[in-house]
Amino acid sequence: MEPETTTGEFNTRIIAVANQKGGVGKTTTAVNLSGELARRGAKVLLVDCDPQGNATTSLGFNKRTLQVTTYDVLIGEATLLQATQPSGRLNLDLAPADQDLAGAAVELIDAVQREWRLAEAMRQTNGLYEWIILDCPPSLGLLTINALCAARCVLIPLQCEYLALEGLAQLKGTLERVRESLNQKLQILGVVMTMYDGRTNLAQQVVEEVQRHFPRLICRTLIPRSVRISEAPSYGQLISEYDPQGRSAQAYAALADEMIQRGEKCI
Repeated sequence: MEPETTTGEFNTRIIAVANQKGGVGKTTTAVNLSGELARRGAKVLLVDCDPQGNATTSLGFNKRTLQVTTYDVLIGEATLLQATQPSGRLNLDLAPADQDLAGAAVELIDAVQREWRLAEAMRQTNGLYEWIILDCPPSLGLLTINALCAARCVLIPLQCEYLALEGLAQLKGTLERVRESLNQKLQILGVVMTMYDGRTNLAQQVVEEVQRHFPRLICRTLIPRSVRISEAPSYGQLISEYDPQGRSAQAYAALADEMIQRGEKCI
């Protein structure tokens, strides 16, 4: 049963960036979309829901020095605001994660309304943020389910590869089951094609297939394959900081503009 929440009354757009497949640019999208929204003057909270903590390190945080994380939030030992830290960028805050978060799924196995722990924790953010971006792990376990119950919308990064459509169909079915049984407000905000290489016929064919099967969902913005965007996290930088004039930075800027246009459905 869905508990009463009030976050949406304050026009907070809550987006889970999710795909059960790894290596599709999920964290890259969550981090850089958050950064671009913040650069446009919106107050943004990025919540790292992945025990790998890649969103955390991508913003330059040392996971070994973290005092309070999303693990503490989910098991009820800290509030979300206690876990939240300034990212060092204007308008962008982070609720970090480390490997301890993997234990939350086990510790919550018998907890009452275990799927709603994150949603409940987010109630205290009322009015503080215009956007909350949830970076999900590459699985459909309890951590991702918590994010899907807390979110109003899902953004699905999809790699331009042959099996992309099959994975998208599976994920879409899972989201429909979550909507039916847990979070009736959940809807797909969009599918963003990542690692696009316009020089290959395969990439263009995959984009055309997604457009044909999911015409209302596919984003106009294509995120290009780029060595620079792979390098940026190792320096703890956003792509707009590491390579501001590059194609990837321009693409994520365009994606942010597109999400602002689509974002009304997430309220």
